[in-house]
Formats: sequence, structure tokens, C-alpha cells
Amino acid sequence: MYTGFRIFVLALLLTLTGLLAIAHPTTPAAGPGMQTPDRFTPDSARIRNPEARARNKRLYDSIESKTSRRAVPRMLYQLLFVKPVLDTTANGQVLDETRELIPYAGKTISGIEIRRQEPFDEDGNWLERSGNKLHMITRERVIRRDLLFKPGDVLDPQLIVRTKQLIRSRDYISDIDIEVHTDSLDSTRVNLVIRTRDSWTITADGAIRSEGRTMVALSDANILGTGNKLKFITNFNRQDFSFGGNMVEYEIPNFLGTFYTAQFNAGRDFYSSTLDLALRKEFLRPTDYEVGLTYNDIRDKRYMIEQDTSLLVKERNLDAWGGYSHFLRGINSSIYLTGRYNYSRVSQRPEVGPRYNPALHDQDALLVGLGLYREKFYTANMIYGFGSREYLAAGYKAEVVSGYTWGEFSDDVYLGISAQAGGFCPLGYVMGGATLGSYIDPVNGMWQRSAVDVDLKWFSNLFLVRRSRIRQFLAFNYTQGWNRWSGSDESIRFTNTNGLQALNEYAIGTNRMILNTETVLFSPYQPLGFRIAFFGFADFGLLGYSPNIFKNEFYTSFGVGVRLRNERLVFNTIQIRLGIAFGKYGLVDCEYFRLSNSTRVEQTRYRPTRPEIVGFE
Repeated sequence: MYTGFRIFVLALLLTLTGLLAIAHPTTPAAGPGMQTPDRFTPDSARIRNPEARARNKRLYDSIESKTSRRAVPRMLYQLLFVKPVLDTTANGQVLDETRELIPYAGKTISGIEIRRQEPFDEDGNWLERSGNKLHMITRERVIRRDLLFKPGDVLDPQLIVRTKQLIRSRDYISDIDIEVHTDSLDSTRVNLVIRTRDSWTITADGAIRSEGRTMVALSDANILGTGNKLKFITNFNRQDFSFGGNMVEYEIPNFLGTFYTAQFNAGRDFYSSTLDLALRKEFLRPTDYEVGLTYNDIRDKRYMIEQDTSLLVKERNLDAWGGYSHFLRGINSSIYLTGRYNYSRVSQRPEVGPRYNPALHDQDALLVGLGLYREKFYTANMIYGFGSREYLAAGYKAEVVSGYTWGEFSDDVYLGISAQAGGFCPLGYVMGGATLGSYIDPVNGMWQRSAVDVDLKWFSNLFLVRRSRIRQFLAFNYTQGWNRWSGSDESIRFTNTNGLQALNEYAIGTNRMILNTETVLFSPYQPLGFRIAFFGFADFGLLGYSPNIFKNEFYTSFGVGVRLRNERLVFNTIQIRLGIAFGKYGLVDCEYFRLSNSTRVEQTRYRPTRPEIVGFE
């Protein structure tokens, strides 16, 4: 316990010490590699010579002119060259867009004009022109319902940027820009022009799984331009083509303009079945509320980590939560209070006991969270995406969660604390977080099923090497449990989130430490509008049951790969990866080759969510 507790306290102190230096959303004083106070520019290598830019433009204009005379050269030009999209790639800056809006702060919003664009340029190649003809553009009312302001409101720079981040996060929008124009007849009023560009939202998917199971799916993330998402999945056995069932998923991201998200998932997949209903609203403003209600009835195979096998489990779960936050202007942060009730019943399961398979116990839980947070968005590019505008959060969150659980075999008090902070600094972006949680026996006061989790992440500024851009990523995770019971979820392994990329070796324990490193090179070439990123990785991990982390089993993996992404398409990033893994005594079970479609990476956020029990996975 003491090893994990010391690491937690150290990480917590480092995190809290860095709150003012890292999370405070102010711009550093100008220095080497920085420009005006309005714009923090750590990517000093990206600043180009204006004469070089003009010379490059003349070159590409000349190529376009000469290739336009004949059909074949013109086709090759259209395939290999695309017009640049609106982003910050040209200057490589991390921008605080709120500073550019300060001169308009306090002025009344007179009118709001929406200008929508198709996914692709009208004069693009034949494939892009065909895509525009098949695409139904997002309706204007769908864009307006996501606005956090309306005519007659006073312009708040923070709400403008938060609106851009919210709309940019929608699957059906690839980019957004908001222009502010002073009214020609009244200097106290402004008019807003909102420009959006759609994503191509129709996509097909498929998967080949074990036991002959095969899945194919068709989805549209913008049904008839409404912003609603529909996905239809069918399953069959590829060996005898027997039918395995259908699944339907439907989502309304902003139900009736209330900022509530409504979801419905239902169907079956061979031996699995799902009924999932959800209605929730998240914190969007510094002073706001959140509320959510979900119900699911799921029958599926659950991996039993200590037995290294999967067994059928049928579970019903009802979750209800709510919360309120209030902005404190004196400290430029929001205080919040949240509450949650969870009802869980498992009707089909493996053997359980008082200290065996606690994750499968019937349980009621009542949790309350109290905390303080701040969150502000900065604009950057070529981080998780490939060149389009990205909104990254800087800020902090500190929270205490407490509650009571009524279990099938025992009742317990729960107590957890967490802190995280992150933001931009001259060396790039730094984020650190730590959580500690434990059940406490109300009779004897003993801590049980305790867990500590520490996460540190960093990525560098963007470096220019000829015409390519390079960024370095580092991630560190330390997880330890003590007084754990036995059975499902009472040990941990290497996972997709906290693990080694090419490792397939079976290894479990209660103490894990991981260091992931990745170097990404963004290529300047864009065939058919697809951006290309090459990457190389080296991962190192320790896992076992010893409280001394360095006495546990050691693993490492290395590899290279390539990612393809078209920011105008809702299609997931295509990733091809080659890798190899080693243990203490040599080569271990590893995944030499993997072809996958990575989903859009969830950005680090600092806003509150429903109270959670610290996970151990």
C-alpha cells in the first residue's frame, strides 16, 4: 500500500504544483520562439519566409497551368494535389482565439448568418464532385441549435470558442469558422458570420472475428442533413453463412435544441443481445448543469482475466445522475456538486462469492462528488488529427468522491480523490493526473479493493524537417491495487489504452507501469486528399503482483506503421502497423501485423462528469 500511496502523493503534489504554471490559460511573455502576446508560438521552426511562400505558390500555379492543357496530366494533377483547407498548418501556432475576440467583448450580437459548404471543393476531381452530389448538406437549423448564444446576447469570447469546439466535435462537421463584424450603423452591435464545412458521413464497416463470426455495417452520421446518426449492423457466419442477428444504433446529438443527447441501441449478435437507452446533458458553460439517465440490458461474453477465458454474463443496469456548477470569478474557476445512483443486477453469471468476482455482484451505489475545475480551449493542428483545426483543452480539475454501496454480500463506504491538470508550455503540451480510491468496511474501517492510478502525457512542439512535420509523444501510466479480492476485474493486464502496441503475451498482476513513446512524421503529400502520417513506436512495461514494481516481469515492443486520413470524411483513420515484442527472456507472443481503423481520439478534458469509482483495468 505504501509504495502506491507514495507514488500517488508525489504525483498529486506535482499536479497541484503545476496548476498555476500549466493550466492557467494565460499567454507567456514573448521570448525565443514566440511572437506577439496574442499568439503563443512554440513551433518557431514552422515560421516561413514570405518570399519562399510566394515562390512555392508560383511553382504550383505553373504546374497547374501546364497540366490543365491535356486530359491525362490534368487527371494526375487532380489526383495528387489538393487545395489547402482552412487551418493553422501554414503558421504552426497554438492560438488563443479568445484574445482575437476581446475587442468585441460586451457588444450586443445583432444578427447571425450561417454559410454552409459541401464536404469537397466544387472544382475538385471527379470523385469529390460526385461525393458532393450524393451528399445532403447539414441543415441550417442543425448548426443553429448548437450555438451557445443567440441574437440579443452580449458577445462572450469564451462562448464563441466553446461553440466552435462543440460544433467541430460533431461527426458531420469537418471545420468551422466564426467571423465577427462591427455593425456599420451601431458600433455597440456586431454581426456574426458562421462558416461550416460538412464531412462525408456515409460509411461502411466490417470485421472478421473468431469462431467464424463476421460483421458488416452501414452508417450515416448525418441522416437527411439532420445531424442524427443511424447505423445498421448485420452478422453472419462466414463458414456456413448462417444468420447471426442484426443491430440498430440511433443517436440524436442535440435533441430538440436542448443540448441533450439521446441514444438507442438494440439487437443481437449471435449469442449476444443488447438494449441500451440513454438521455444525457453535459456541462457546456462554466455555470451550468448536467443530467443523465441510462438503462441497458446486455447479454455478452465477459473476459475473466484470472481464468484467461470469456464467459456469458447477462446484466441489467440503471444509472441516474445530475450536477450543478457555478463560476467563481475571483479565482476564474467553477465549483461543482454532482450526485449519482446506480442499480446493477446480474441474472446470468459465473460463480460468485463474498470475496470472489465482486464485479458480478448485485449492487446499489449512491455517490456524491465535489470539486473545482477550469477549462479553456486553444487551437492547434497535427496532434491527434492530420492538419485540420483541433481544439485542445487546458485547465485542471480536483475532485473528492464519496458514497455508500449496498452489495449482495456486504455494504461498504466508498472514498476517492483525484486531480489532473494540463496545458501548453514552451516545450509542448503537458498533462498529469492521479486518482486514489478505495472501499472501506464500515465495521472495522479496513480499506479493501483499493486502487491508485497515475497518468502523465506529453507531446512536443511541431518540428519542420524539409517539407515534413515531426512530433514526439510520450505517455506514462502507473496502476497499483492492494487488498484486492479474486476473480473478474481484480487483476489487471496490458490493455489497448494502457499497454504495449505489439504485445499479445498473457500476463496479469496488481501492479503495472508503462512508458509509451511514439514519433510521428506528417507527410506533405496528399493523394486524393488523404493525408499520410508515418510513425515509429517503442513501448516498455512492467507487470506483476510484487509491490516493488521493478521486481515484476518486464516487456517491450517496437514497430513502425502508417496512418491515412481524409479530414473531409467521417471514415476512421486507416492504420497499418508492423511490430515485435520481447520479454525478459526473449521473443514473446506478439502481433507482427495489424490493419485497423482507428476512431477519432478523445481529447483530454477537464470538465466534470458523473461521480465515478476509480477503475482497476
